[in-house]
Amino acid sequence: MKSIPSESAPKIAEFLLQIKAVKLQPENPFTWASGWKSPIYCDNRKTLSYPNVRTFIRQQFIQSILERFGKPNVIAGVATGGIAHGALVAQDMGLPFVYVRSEAKKHGLTNLIEGVVEPGQSVVVVEDLISTGGSSLKAVDALREAGCEVKGMAAIFTYGFKTATDNFKKANCNLVTLCDYSSLIKQALKSNYIQEKELKSLENWRENPSEWNP
Repeated sequence: MKSIPSESAPKIAEFLLQIKAVKLQPENPFTWASGWKSPIYCDNRKTLSYPNVRTFIRQQFIQSILERFGKPNVIAGVATGGIAHGALVAQDMGLPFVYVRSEAKKHGLTNLIEGVVEPGQSVVVVEDLISTGGSSLKAVDALREAGCEVKGMAAIFTYGFKTATDNFKKANCNLVTLCDYSSLIKQALKSNYIQEKELKSLENWRENPSEWNP
């Protein structure tokens, strides 16, 4: 798992905090669908409402993709969070765009992949958020089953869980992220969004999120 050049991660972290796409509440944690207690809530869809933020993210996606994977034949977004960002990237790169559903439609053509891909085409997958990587890697599996060569995945943010690293390694899928949890809490501390006394609790959560208790 690799981030783009370090000067970009703090800037994206700053944007995410400014527009409240990310909220940090170690003293009043959120509850995820999995039942985990979490000091962080991340909604990267909010970035789309701020032209300067989404432009910067698009530019960093393209730089990251070209540096890490080269120019693919197709950009694929993961439904739903990766669709808009993936389309913006594909438009700027002059490439075809498709998106991958979380599951096949129950009616009509029962598509799992929406758009046109051909066997043998190289694809880079765009995602907004990586937690365990499970749902994101389903999109990789679907594209591979369609005969595509998946060069890797690019995501806005990752929590940096070990299980995600293991899952991507097992799937033999390279991942590049524009920002990560460590960069985020460093920026949050620098901007006084959090206090030094909260730092240890935030670091402990990332190490063992299922057992974390504030």
